[in-house]
Amino acid sequence: MSAQIFLASTNAGKRAEFAALLATHGLELGAKIEYPDVEENAVDYLGNARLKAEALHRELRRRGIPAVVIADDSGIEVDALAGAPGVRSARYGGIELSWSQRRALMLDDLAAVPDALRTARFQCVLVGIDEAGNEYRGLGETRGRIARGERGDGGFGYDPLFVPEGERRTYAEMSAEEKSETSHRARALHALIAAMRR
Repeated sequence: MSAQIFLASTNAGKRAEFAALLATHGLELGAKIEYPDVEENAVDYLGNARLKAEALHRELRRRGIPAVVIADDSGIEVDALAGAPGVRSARYGGIELSWSQRRALMLDDLAAVPDALRTARFQCVLVGIDEAGNEYRGLGETRGRIARGERGDGGFGYDPLFVPEGERRTYAEMSAEEKSETSHRARALHALIAAMRR
């Protein structure tokens, strides 16, 4: 397995998180590579992750770069919203909304929901494709609840709203190292790397 991994994502927060997580496994995040836009129209996380991984893998091959590629699709599933937004987490309320607006919409949608019923989980599915084109998968889940309001300045996406089980702080109130101890992405990456190293 190559010591350098290319990530199929342009999300700065996600790239920073993966760089730190990969480093704990002795791996390096490769430079951001531009690749053709992928319409994430699959019905599940696995399908979307595969679309992105395959698109970047094809681009690297076109450039003559043999490399390992990983891609994730992740989302938050809120029980009081019947599991929404789920696979549509990055498009909750419409693609034109900012992350701040998406979080505000979620808080509004949950305004009448009591604390005991604000349970949620982060899901992450990773797809890895090695130099030979073999596909591997890693799954990760973190359970918790949705806070009554945004808290913290760290993280990205829904981190200011999500309080993992056993914690009083949101992910956005934790350091990156603390978040990685329970992160759905950390768990998925650990599983993926274990599968690729077998």
